[in-house]
Amino acid sequence: MADKTSGASGATGTKAATGTKVATGTKGAKGAKTATDVKKARAEKMELNQQQVHALDAISMRELREKLEAAKTPSEKALIAASTISDAPIGGVAEDAKIARLLSTPKGAHTEKIILNKTERKYSFSEYMAYQWHEMKRNGMCYAMLAPFMILFIIFTVVPVIMSLPMGFTSFDMAQFPPKWVGFDNFYTLFLEDDVFSQAVRTTIIFAIFTGPLSYILSFFLAWLINELHPTLKTLFTLIFYAPSMAGNIYFVWQLIFSGDAYGYLNSFLNSLGVTTAAIQWLTNADYILPCVIIVQLWVSMGAGFLAIRAGFQSIDPSMYEAGAIEGIKNRWQELIYITIPSMGPQLMFAAVMQIVASFTVDIVGRSLVGFPSTEYKAHTIMTHAFDYGWVRFEMGYASAICFILFIAMLIANAVVRKILARYLDN
Repeated sequence: MADKTSGASGATGTKAATGTKVATGTKGAKGAKTATDVKKARAEKMELNQQQVHALDAISMRELREKLEAAKTPSEKALIAASTISDAPIGGVAEDAKIARLLSTPKGAHTEKIILNKTERKYSFSEYMAYQWHEMKRNGMCYAMLAPFMILFIIFTVVPVIMSLPMGFTSFDMAQFPPKWVGFDNFYTLFLEDDVFSQAVRTTIIFAIFTGPLSYILSFFLAWLINELHPTLKTLFTLIFYAPSMAGNIYFVWQLIFSGDAYGYLNSFLNSLGVTTAAIQWLTNADYILPCVIIVQLWVSMGAGFLAIRAGFQSIDPSMYEAGAIEGIKNRWQELIYITIPSMGPQLMFAAVMQIVASFTVDIVGRSLVGFPSTEYKAHTIMTHAFDYGWVRFEMGYASAICFILFIAMLIANAVVRKILARYLDN
């Protein structure tokens, strides 16, 4: 009986033990299966996210922005903000992940209000003014330092220019007040009856062609060559070419060079070579006046535009040339066309505008070298004509009409140059 009981107990214990073992094993198997499923689910999720990122990488950010400009829902517009405020580069993984997150944002969800850059979208007028006022307050100290110059500039330059535009339609000689309204009579006289103005237009066009594009190209290539020199030589040659433009009436030295007697430097040099036997009247002979003035004007034209181009060369990141060499650029000319010029858009535009102003307003050099008026009006430009009527005859209405025509011509030239250089400017 005892043996039976013992057997029963043993059987029961064995069964219990076996049951416990089986139960424990089953529980462990379930736990292991659950952990495996979690890991697998995580891996699948990570793989899906990675696929989304790669898919978004394949989409051009520019095309994405263009599509979103037409979007109207806040969640869609938030994508533009994400691409603007992202710390990662355009098309980077962090930015794409942020876009992927925003793509899943439900309609009507709260999105952060972002002030975008000017280039990201078009401002309304109120937004534009608010942005400008914000920037002015943020840079208040800079505006305070500019204020003394700007006040004088507005009073003595901007206001007179604005006043001169309607004055061109009046007859005003500084003695009678108020000015007499004559409508388009000044312009009628200017184009149909003033023969000297016709000569001035031809001379100004010649000056604009030679001292505009030629001086601009010369400034660019000189700045390019100077940029290749040793730093000390860079400074020296920059000063040499820039000095004539800031030296005031230094061009009077050219009167010694072009002096009409045998002791003039150019006449003496040509006589010593046997090229000429008599002194040439460089500054009074109508055949030589215009070439001499153009040469001197080119000499003094290396001003702010030349410095802007020099600064543009120095601002180019050297790593761009290294990247260009990797991409297949083989010589310096290809570097100039594909890297240097596209990287200098703002500087090239500034230099072009300054050169346009200088070439259309040529006056003081000609009057100082060949006198006023010059022989057969050969150095008589539109600006010289305006000086004649404004400062000699005091016919301010007629002089304002002349300046108005010059102003329109400069605007047209500026628009043409801006169109040419638009591809190198940031939009």
